[in-house]
Amino acid sequence: MTEPEMVSEKAGSPEAMVRYVYPWWLILLWGLLSIITGLMFLGSPVVTTEFLILLLGAYWLIGGFFTIGSLAVDRTHAGWKIFLSGINIIAGILILAFPLFSTVFALALFVIFIGMWGCFIGVAHLFKAFRKRDTGSGVLGAISLVFGILLLANPLVTAATLPFIIGIFAIAGGVAAVVASLGIKKAMCSPS
Repeated sequence: MTEPEMVSEKAGSPEAMVRYVYPWWLILLWGLLSIITGLMFLGSPVVTTEFLILLLGAYWLIGGFFTIGSLAVDRTHAGWKIFLSGINIIAGILILAFPLFSTVFALALFVIFIGMWGCFIGVAHLFKAFRKRDTGSGVLGAISLVFGILLLANPLVTAATLPFIIGIFAIAGGVAAVVASLGIKKAMCSPS
């Protein structure tokens, strides 16, 4: 029996759908890397976060140069490409030149963005709740609004706790991926 036939027999199971897209060992590898990343965030949050921000700066810098280089082949939207590559190059240089400041700034900016998004979503849900008399949207809107306000009240403190939150979620997601990969492997090895 071929692989697609085996998948079609168990088409309704999540294991079959995931196995068809990703092999079990790739999900296991993803889970183990997530666990390691989570442990790094919990064990050394400042160094890990600074390293990831430095990688982001290098990515933006190199991406900016590649975007300018792409103009030799494709000149469509040249103005936008030059503008965006200039921003990428400047941001990359600033991040690589001032890594600690960039880390604090990037985390605080991320927290402010999430806080503003929470307030926006909260107001939208509250508006929907008042218009349609929907209690669920009202509760969700109130929670989102309070969450957004709490994030905006002190973004630096929230930014300082963000690596720990990322670490906890990375470990939880990694454990879930490892368990799922072992379940998929077991389902593959078991007779139909």
